[in-house]
Amino acid sequence: MCVCVFTLDLSSIIQKPLRSQEKSSDPRFNESSLIKVSKTSLKIPPKFPHTPPTFSQLNSNPKMALPLLSLLLLLLLSFLHSPLLTTSSSDHHVPDPELVVEEVHRSINESRRRLGYLSCGTGNPIDDCWRCDKDWARNRQRLADCAIGFGKHAIGGRDGKIYVVTEPDNDDPVNPKVGTLRHAVIQDEPLWIIFERDMVIKLKEELMMNSFKTIDGRGASVHIAGGPCITIQYVTNIIIHGVNIHDCKQGGNADVRDSPDHFGHRTISDGDGVSIFGGSHVWVDHCSLSNCNDGLIDAIHGSTAITISNNYLTHHNKVMLLGHSDTYGDDKNMQVTIAFNHFGEGLVQRMPRCRHGYFHVVNNDYTHWEMYAIGGSASPTINSQGNRFLAPNDDDSKEVTKHEDAPESQWKRWNWRSEGDLMLNGAFFTKSGAGASSSYAKASSLGARPSSLVSSLTSGAGALSCKKSSRC
Repeated sequence: MCVCVFTLDLSSIIQKPLRSQEKSSDPRFNESSLIKVSKTSLKIPPKFPHTPPTFSQLNSNPKMALPLLSLLLLLLLSFLHSPLLTTSSSDHHVPDPELVVEEVHRSINESRRRLGYLSCGTGNPIDDCWRCDKDWARNRQRLADCAIGFGKHAIGGRDGKIYVVTEPDNDDPVNPKVGTLRHAVIQDEPLWIIFERDMVIKLKEELMMNSFKTIDGRGASVHIAGGPCITIQYVTNIIIHGVNIHDCKQGGNADVRDSPDHFGHRTISDGDGVSIFGGSHVWVDHCSLSNCNDGLIDAIHGSTAITISNNYLTHHNKVMLLGHSDTYGDDKNMQVTIAFNHFGEGLVQRMPRCRHGYFHVVNNDYTHWEMYAIGGSASPTINSQGNRFLAPNDDDSKEVTKHEDAPESQWKRWNWRSEGDLMLNGAFFTKSGAGASSSYAKASSLGARPSSLVSSLTSGAGALSCKKSSRC
């Protein structure tokens, strides 16, 4: 028999109310629904509308003490009857690993739903920069000042006019109609492109972007799907924000316009969601991507200064390729930040797969993979910090990393490190290299937050549902 003595600090369960400016605009949210998540995962709704009483006040007023003492007694009894204290010497039950993983998934999903009520103040530096602004719709172009990482200087169409897309249909790859997305993205001047209403845009050929453009889907449900998708080729300063990109197909063997005064013949495309080919200063943020013919986001042929952030990626095999080939030397200067993304259900591999270059993988949530999460070849530098990796049940797929196309005598010299990553369900990261500080300096683009905060940092990943005059 075990005699247990418990000490309970009232300050851990009695909380001050939210300040009025911290309340969410979501009508489903109220102060009584807020749950504080402590380091011990104790979750008790705040019930006290004022500063908690002192013990001297309780001693002088027994009526005030009775409710608190009852609460403490209930907590003590429930803890004494918990499974943690009811094991016997004859029952050493080992939990089913699949049930453990299901419980972890349930806990993660519950924390995401709970945090979804809080649309700002999550510690995510991008979201905290703009999502608390009720007038975001009138201040759209301020988003360009919120970028982080290697793509932080991508200004898109910040300094240009607003272009409103009114026509989702009638895509003409050579002579695009005014009011269509294709007409907007090929213009020579900077443009901030928004959408009049919800729409599904099925392109007939690749959408060839011109420099200094922003595609901003906030305020509408915008889907680019069912045809070829976005190509960023030899252009600069591109922002893709708040759109759903899925079911992308191959295009090509056709003429396509890429500026007001030029069109040319395109060969067969890969069918990527977003293809960055020789592009620079590119930021892909808050998009939902899934189920494309090749990659969801690929960056090759000397592309650099890229940030991929706050995206929700699902249902795809080869998710993200960064680097054209092992022999393509121009990718040696590539720098890419991958931050605050949620790599979700139905993913298999390449989150990302890197060649050459420098890659900062920071504060992402990896809840699904079948083969591996992060891989590479041709001596890339990979700096993994503050991520959460939940391994699949398959014992042969627990490894986060995959060193490809080289014997161990070679890949053990590649600089791959893991700092502050949270490994769940047997996940493990195979480190390599001597860890030269100069190499990791080129693969460092922002300060990593603790992996314990990944739920809040990624709670809004993917395309958001934003309404005017309300926090997004």
